[in-house]
Amino acid sequence: MDPEILAFDPVPGVAEEMEPGLRRILAPNPSPMTFRGTNTYVLGTIGLAVIDPGPDNDAHLEAILAAVADDQHISHIIVTHAHLDHSPLAAKLSEATGAKVWAFGDAFSGRSAVMDDLASQGFAGGGEGVDMHFHANHTVGDADVITGDGWTLEVLHTPGHFGNHIALAWGDVCLTGDHVMGWASSLVSPPDGDLTDFMASCEKLQSRTWRVFHAGHGAPIEDPVGRLAWLVAHRKGREAEILQTLTQGPSRAYDLACRIYTETPPALIGAATRNVFAHLVDLTGRGLVKPAQTLESEAVFELV
Repeated sequence: MDPEILAFDPVPGVAEEMEPGLRRILAPNPSPMTFRGTNTYVLGTIGLAVIDPGPDNDAHLEAILAAVADDQHISHIIVTHAHLDHSPLAAKLSEATGAKVWAFGDAFSGRSAVMDDLASQGFAGGGEGVDMHFHANHTVGDADVITGDGWTLEVLHTPGHFGNHIALAWGDVCLTGDHVMGWASSLVSPPDGDLTDFMASCEKLQSRTWRVFHAGHGAPIEDPVGRLAWLVAHRKGREAEILQTLTQGPSRAYDLACRIYTETPPALIGAATRNVFAHLVDLTGRGLVKPAQTLESEAVFELV
C-alpha cells in the first residue's frame, strides 16, 4: 500500500477536528475491510449530529459520549448504511442520549430488483456483514434535508456499495460513507452491492462541486474530482478485462477471477469472484453479456 495512505494512523477514541464544526473519532475496529477502523463524525457546536456511530463497541460508545462537552448534546444520529462496522452502535447511543436515528431505511431498503431476486435464490452477501437488526426512527430519501442546531445536511441516496447507502452534503463538503474512500476502491458485493447503482451514484456525485470528501474509512480526500474519476476508470478498466477474457470463451465468475486477479492471494479470490460477478450482473443488464441459463452466481456467462 502507498506509504502516504499508510501514514493515516490516528489514535482510536480521540476526537480530532477536521474543520470548524466537524470532528472525527476513529473506532477501534481495524481490519482488511475497514483499514484503520470506522470514522465516526461529530457535526455541530451545541446540538450535535453523530454520523456513523460504528460497530457495537463499548469503548467507542464511551469515546463518543466523552466528546460531548457539558454545554453540548447529541440531537441526531445519522447512519450512512447498515453494515456492521457503521450502524450497530446507533441503538445504544440513542438509548444513552435520547437522540433519534436517521437513515434511508433498514438493511433491505434501496436494494435493486435484480439484487432482490439474487437474494431470494439464497445468494448471501459478503464483506463487512449486514446489520439485520438496524432500525431507523426517521427515514430519509434522496434530496431530503436534515436540519440541526446551526447545521444542515442534504441527503444524497448513493446505492451501490449498499442499497440503503446515503452520502451527506454539508455545503461543499461531502461525507461519503463507504461510497468513495481514499485508501481503497469501494466493495461492491451482490446482493448487498449493485454495480449498476454504484456507477450511477458516482455520476450523481460528479455532477456537484465539492471541496473535500470525508469518508467512512481513511483520510480526507482533498481531490474529490480526481478520486471520483479514478474510481470510475478503475471500474471501467475491470469491465474491459472481463470482456476481453470472455472473448476466449464462456466462463463462470470464479474462473474469470482466477484468470484476471493473477496476483491476488488465494484467500482473497472469493472477494474477487464477487467483484467479477457484480460486473457480470451489470454487463447482463446492459446487454453486453448473458448467462447460459438463469442469472445466478454459478452461471456460465458469454458475450452477446
